[in-house]
Amino acid sequence: MSNESRIRLATAEDCALILTFIKGLAEYEKLADQVVATEQKLAETLFGDKPAAEVVIAEYQGKPAGFALFFHNYSTFLAQPGLYLEDLFVLPAFRGKNLGKLLLSYLAKLAVERGCGRFEWSVLDWNQPAIDFYQSQGAALLDDWRITRVTGAELTALAAQYPA
Repeated sequence: MSNESRIRLATAEDCALILTFIKGLAEYEKLADQVVATEQKLAETLFGDKPAAEVVIAEYQGKPAGFALFFHNYSTFLAQPGLYLEDLFVLPAFRGKNLGKLLLSYLAKLAVERGCGRFEWSVLDWNQPAIDFYQSQGAALLDDWRITRVTGAELTALAAQYPA
């Protein structure tokens, strides 16, 4: 790591910054209309009694430049925890300074230290620069797998099907 770059764990005081990064990522992914996160909700879910995820902040020359949000999952096939990267984002002004690589390698190191058997994430199929970057870091695309998601009214309806 250069003297100009560093990774640090986020704290509750970073919620406004984290929300800024989330909105920047959503804008880049053309999904800004889907962001309903608030600073308060981030404080509760990331730094409350039962944190659902962890966040690290990348800084460049002392300025916040990017972030990664991640959590643990579990592989039944490996009988080991895994580390799942939900979001990685570097502000446009700081791209090309190896911060994405620094964030990925930090999380890989953390996964190894925590005994994880996998480090996984998703990437949008149109985001070729990200795909190329991830592959250059040794990641393999799993073409046979598709993400499945249930949210909103459909999630409520599915939950209601469970017998009382």
